[in-house]
Amino acid sequence: MQQFLLTLLAILSNIYLGPKTITVLATGDVMPGRSVNIQTTKSQDFLWPYAKVFQVLKDADIAFINLETPLISNCPLINEGFKFCGSDKNIQGLLYSGIDVVTLANNHALNFGITGRDSTARLLRESGILATGLSGPVYKTVKGVKIAFLGYNDIGEKQDVQAKNEIEIVRKNADIVIVGYHWGEEYHDKPSTRQIYLAHMAIEAGADVIIGNHPHWIQSTEVFHNKPIIYSHGNFVFDQDWSLKTRQGIVSKFTYVGKKLESVEFLPVQIEHNGQPYFLEGVEKQKILIENNLTTIKF
Repeated sequence: MQQFLLTLLAILSNIYLGPKTITVLATGDVMPGRSVNIQTTKSQDFLWPYAKVFQVLKDADIAFINLETPLISNCPLINEGFKFCGSDKNIQGLLYSGIDVVTLANNHALNFGITGRDSTARLLRESGILATGLSGPVYKTVKGVKIAFLGYNDIGEKQDVQAKNEIEIVRKNADIVIVGYHWGEEYHDKPSTRQIYLAHMAIEAGADVIIGNHPHWIQSTEVFHNKPIIYSHGNFVFDQDWSLKTRQGIVSKFTYVGKKLESVEFLPVQIEHNGQPYFLEGVEKQKILIENNLTTIKF
């Protein structure tokens, strides 16, 4: 009965007050493992990676990330290699930043086996954070608008048919469909033919927005059938301190009025201290936008 009354109130609010503005933010890869995990664990400050960006994320109606590592108890303090984990206490940073939805569809989700992945999913669920990329969509209703999130990992087993079928079904059950893809080639600033194919297929199946990650560099954007594709957001929380490009990324800000997408704005970030991003301003901000041919998209 309570849910019915809330839904009715949202409908009446839209009728009498008009559709409301909704903002959705999507970031680059979030990997609170390896040296980021060492820093947060030794200092017992699990908010540190987000200290300079949390307010922007928190102010959005929805903040969506790709969580690039399992979060587990007794994660070993390892500063090298490609088997990632972070202490389960890193959930504090996600909550502090107002993260609402994560995708676990990536090539590191199983670094500590199915047990590590499933315990991460349970930790997220118990903390009130939705997790997709495991078994179908998750839904979040904001201001009377039902938004679906799906996540797919193209690094390894191909999920083309599954993705197409799921998106077609979800399209019938949601007002907005946002699809996160883990794809492409690392350290490339242009999308591959495969990325373009998958993005177009997903939009033709019913996706409204494509959120790309994995290359660790910012890649180009595209509007296909009047739907935005951000092929790669670069890094957000990561310890790839060895080059400027791997220390940079973008946060995409999608602004809706009701169910209609009005604009996509790009907010450049740069990572310092091997894991702490901050938003760029002024000349530095414009430099990244120009170098990557990123301008605000109006619809």
